[in-house]
Amino acid sequence: MGVKAALPSYELGFYALVVTCAVLYSGSGIFEASRDSMNRKAFRDGIKQGWHYFGRKMDVADFEWVMWFTSFRNIIIFALSGHVLFGKICSMTVPQHRAVMYMIYGLLAVLGSMGLVYLMIILSHCLVLYSVALAKQKWLCYVAGLCCLASFKVEPFGSWQSGFVTGAFDLQDVLFYGGCTFTIMRCMSFALESSERQEGIYSIFDLLKYNFYLPFFFFGPVMTFDQFHAQVSTRELRRKDHEMKNIRVNALLHVGAIVAVDIFFHFFYILTLPSDLKFVNRLSDWSLAGLAYSNLVYDWVKAAVMFGVINTIARLDHLDPPQPPKCITMLYIFAETHFDRGINDWLCKYVYDHIGENHDNVLKELVASSATFAITTLWLGPCEVVYIWSLANCFGLNFELWVQKFFQLGPFAKLEAKLSGAMSRRIRAAFGAVNFWAIVLYNILALNSLEFALLVTKRLLVLGFPVSTLSIWFITYCGVQLIKEHERILAIQEEEEEEEKGDKAKVE
Repeated sequence: MGVKAALPSYELGFYALVVTCAVLYSGSGIFEASRDSMNRKAFRDGIKQGWHYFGRKMDVADFEWVMWFTSFRNIIIFALSGHVLFGKICSMTVPQHRAVMYMIYGLLAVLGSMGLVYLMIILSHCLVLYSVALAKQKWLCYVAGLCCLASFKVEPFGSWQSGFVTGAFDLQDVLFYGGCTFTIMRCMSFALESSERQEGIYSIFDLLKYNFYLPFFFFGPVMTFDQFHAQVSTRELRRKDHEMKNIRVNALLHVGAIVAVDIFFHFFYILTLPSDLKFVNRLSDWSLAGLAYSNLVYDWVKAAVMFGVINTIARLDHLDPPQPPKCITMLYIFAETHFDRGINDWLCKYVYDHIGENHDNVLKELVASSATFAITTLWLGPCEVVYIWSLANCFGLNFELWVQKFFQLGPFAKLEAKLSGAMSRRIRAAFGAVNFWAIVLYNILALNSLEFALLVTKRLLVLGFPVSTLSIWFITYCGVQLIKEHERILAIQEEEEEEEKGDKAKVE
């Protein structure tokens, strides 16, 4: 109830004004803190020389972002440009064999960047999981796949395998573990899809074509085998209407996002500030809340840029890859919280939806979410922070269902039925605001540190109570209402499109 309920335009305008003023006020506090701390000794490692003519230094605390645009920049441009040119030639000359050509190019790129031993390690895991797939037993595929994944994420097995790779360069560890762990997830998808196939089993070459598609190999996203196999097997390569225009627009948007982040890092040190808890503790509650929220927004932007660039390459190859993650600003539900939609799709298909089915049974939901986060913990690498992050998010996911079931009980259901749609929407938004900050606080555990997460929680919920707590809750409520309005408009548009399709079908 209340999903499609409209609110008065003046009320939505008030909500937008409140959110805008709060963001500007919080941002000004972070800007002043960044300016005042630019030359602090404690931030020497995280802030380096930047734009001398503006008198600003740059936040370089994020290893991944710096890696992409310094040591890895030329490799990315060279490898992906070569793949695009190679793929274009194959699509024009031998479209029926383009998957094989992608595999050959991927194998040569992996061999050239990481060496023969690394390639042999990857191939050995592929062979093991292919052999397991021959048995057509799902439980065996899960056990073998998770054991292979653990061999890279649990010590001393990970170090033992990486020790075989000779040579040393800045990106060796990143490429080693990225390529290996994504390989295991792809091999598990292949094995599980093969076990469900009614007639025979896919060949080892199908697995190699799937795994060594270069744009996905080192950093994902994970595209399930059934989707990849169906798309690369298509011989008639046709573009949708305005598809190339959309690809160009998306490419320009990603370039714009990269430039915007670079500018942002010269004026807001959102990644370095949390490293000094004594300094952060002197910030106002508003600035601290904005700092925590900004870290999640930045991580989403980083994921959107990385997967967006890769997805643009995949679309040029006539594939339809997993979409970038949903913006954290538009989230107030735990079930939609993910920064890697490929991994999320994989987990939903093979674990979460498989066990939880329609997700309305409390016990099944608990088992499904526990299994999902157990595999996620292994995927991220077991450690104290990951354990806490997994438990917190698993609890949040189940708590949503518990609250939903509680308010579906007779007395509450009758009470809501008496309310107008607009009032029901307002009440739900108040609960959504609490959920929004639960998502923020739970996820800064993994993005920053346990100490910073505890500091933010203590300041906003204990020391800041009641003024800061209730003020931030109200501002978040206004934001959730704006999100709900966006969802309402999308729902109406989808209904209209379905009606148009139905009318066309009747005419035909």
